[in-house]
Amino acid sequence: EAHGGLAAWKDQRTLVYELPKTDYKETHTIDLVSRKDKITSPNYTMGYDGEAVWLLDTDSNYKGDPIFYHNLMFYFYAMPFVLADDGINYSATKDLEYEGVSYPGVRIAYDNGVGTSPKDEYYLHYHPDTSQMQWLGYTVTYRSGETSDNVKWIRYNDWMDVDGLMLPKSITWHDYEGRTIKEEKSTVTFENVNLSENFRPHNFYFKP
Repeated sequence: EAHGGLAAWKDQRTLVYELPKTDYKETHTIDLVSRKDKITSPNYTMGYDGEAVWLLDTDSNYKGDPIFYHNLMFYFYAMPFVLADDGINYSATKDLEYEGVSYPGVRIAYDNGVGTSPKDEYYLHYHPDTSQMQWLGYTVTYRSGETSDNVKWIRYNDWMDVDGLMLPKSITWHDYEGRTIKEEKSTVTFENVNLSENFRPHNFYFKP
C-alpha cells in the first residue's frame, strides 16, 4: 500500500523506461501480464517472446548473456510489486541496520522450477515509519544453480510517483561485508518512465 497498492499495479499492462548507458540508451518495454519484454538500443535488440529469449546483434556489440539480462533490470525496477508473483514463499528475517535505523524485513524464496533461478533469495527491508521499501538484498545463483550466502545490497531511497504508483527514479548498489552496509558503489537511473493499461501487439516482442 505504501507504493500505491497491488491492485493499481495489476491494472497496468505495459511498462516502458529508458536506461542510460555511457554513450547510448536502452529502451526497455515489458508486458506486465505475460512478462514478454524487449530491449532496444542503437547497437542491438533483445527480448523474450513468451517462449524463448532472442538477440539481434549483427555486429556482435553485446557482450553479456541475454538470458540473464533481458529482464534483470525490470525485476529490480518493479520492486516490490514483482514479489507478489506466484510461487513465492515469505518468512521473517532480522532487521537491517544502517546509519542508526533498523529496517524490518521479509525473506523471499521461490518454489522449485519458478523462474530462471529458483534458488535465488531476496531480502526486502522497509522503513519503519513509512513502510516504503529501502533496501533489497539478493543472491545470484543463475550460472551455478547452487544456493549462495553472498547477499548483495541495493538501496531504494529515490522514489517517484508514476500514475499513483511509487517506482524508483534510481537505485544504488553498496559495498558490504555480510549484513554491514558500506559506501555507495554504483547507481542506475531510470528515465522517461511510462505505465499504460494498453498492451503492445504480440509480434512487438518477436525477434525482427
